[in-house]
Amino acid sequence: MSFAFLAPMSAHAAPVYVFPVADCTVNYARAHHDYAATDILAKAGCKFVAPIDGIVDEVSRTDKWSGKTNLGIARGGLYVSIIGTDGVRYYGSHLLKRSIPKEIQPGVSVKAGDVLGAVGATGSARGTSPHLHFGISWPTPADIWWVRRGEVLPWKYLDAWKAGKDLSPVKEVNARKLKVGEIPPVPKK
Repeated sequence: MSFAFLAPMSAHAAPVYVFPVADCTVNYARAHHDYAATDILAKAGCKFVAPIDGIVDEVSRTDKWSGKTNLGIARGGLYVSIIGTDGVRYYGSHLLKRSIPKEIQPGVSVKAGDVLGAVGATGSARGTSPHLHFGISWPTPADIWWVRRGEVLPWKYLDAWKAGKDLSPVKEVNARKLKVGEIPPVPKK
């Protein structure tokens, strides 16, 4: 006679987060020049991966940035954003040309660790060291670029995910949205 003991299972498993740059040495600051985001420095071509399961939100395969106009909506160059299963938007930009897989399209489901593109220097990053601009925010319409680029500082989440820990930005994102409103005013810069 044998007995099998089963551990109780949670009805709702916590999201599993992964660091958004895979299989490469990275460096990132605990600050950003004039808004809440992080630039993750890595070699050009390093994989940008989904940090959580989710749905692809926006994809830009055309670099429309011009130094003459420096329009905010175009500064990211090539980018992908996803809405995670936690309801948070994760945005990676300055991607390498032709690095976004064909199957990465708005509305497509992705799993944590799926390749979304590769680290590059497109948009306003032209002429700089390759990096992934990484922003965390709430979902907004596509033309609200000043929210998409980042609303909460990501480094404590990046530190946790790099260490294999699940640290969720949901509370901080929701608090920020309550403070500034769903669509805050366009920044002056």
